[in-house]
Amino acid sequence: MHPPEAIRPAELRTLSTFRLPAQAAELRCIEHPEQLPALPDFDGPDLILGGGSNTIFLDDWPGRILLDRMRGLSFETIDHDRVRVRAAAGESWHGLVRRCLDEGLHGIENLALIPGSVGAAPVQNIGAYGVELDQVFESLRAWDRQARRWVELDREDCAFAYRDSRFKSQEPDRYFITEVRLVLSRRFSPNLSYSSLAEALDRAQTPEPTPRQLVAAILRLRRHRLPDPARLANAGSFFKNPIVESDQAREVLAITPDLPHWDLPDGRVKLAAGAMLERQGFKGLRRGALGVYTNHALVLVNHGGGQGPELRALIDHLIASIRARYGITLEPEPRLIG
Repeated sequence: MHPPEAIRPAELRTLSTFRLPAQAAELRCIEHPEQLPALPDFDGPDLILGGGSNTIFLDDWPGRILLDRMRGLSFETIDHDRVRVRAAAGESWHGLVRRCLDEGLHGIENLALIPGSVGAAPVQNIGAYGVELDQVFESLRAWDRQARRWVELDREDCAFAYRDSRFKSQEPDRYFITEVRLVLSRRFSPNLSYSSLAEALDRAQTPEPTPRQLVAAILRLRRHRLPDPARLANAGSFFKNPIVESDQAREVLAITPDLPHWDLPDGRVKLAAGAMLERQGFKGLRRGALGVYTNHALVLVNHGGGQGPELRALIDHLIASIRARYGITLEPEPRLIG
């Protein structure tokens, strides 16, 4: 198969939901897996890009962008209860959630409206409202660009962690994911462990929701807390919720007793980064074209015309403030390029 056409140089503003100005030396759009082995050598670094909802370009990229635009979706019955879902990496994640809902397949309702592509989901180990991808993940297929061969990787191979994986922190851009396989259930067993979700369902008088009622509640929550990137540029939740030892958690809660937090099975504690930022008065902060969303302090936004150095300065300011107040260093969730 012939390699995809090269675009030189390539504008990147519209390929990232944060929409900062940037260029790449070259871009190639991958629409079929067999185009990957045919890619010509490139004298520079490669960067794999999907929907662009979790990648922010602070500056120009001197290398090549490999843009994932592969499509395809299929369902395979495993037994009377379980179904294997095979989704091409370029499919929309929210589109997959909606299709599975239509098919009567359950397990990913809580992940509705998360922006981005299917291929990015295991990279980030996406999660929301008490559910994470690795709970339904079975395996994936990828082109190992280093060894130049196809590989099949299961859950253990992917080294999933909180908003992390082998593909994000250990070997970024080594594997070009082409297909993700999930195992979903025909039985609906909703996860209502997240307090804000349970409260929203109570307010809607649906404490025991149907699948569509659950998704509707999640859509309402996300649309209130997170702006539509098509209207207000953003990359979703910007900082990870820090996970700390219990002693450090007690110190933080002594400063802010009402800070939301969650005890983890291993004895550590997850703290609410958004609440930390809100307690510092950052909700609605604006610095030029950039700022913090008025409805959620965990979301940084580009009102239009923002520049990479300005965003870096804002990030550094927020991190320094939380470190000075709580002794905790917040870690950005999106991939920052430049």
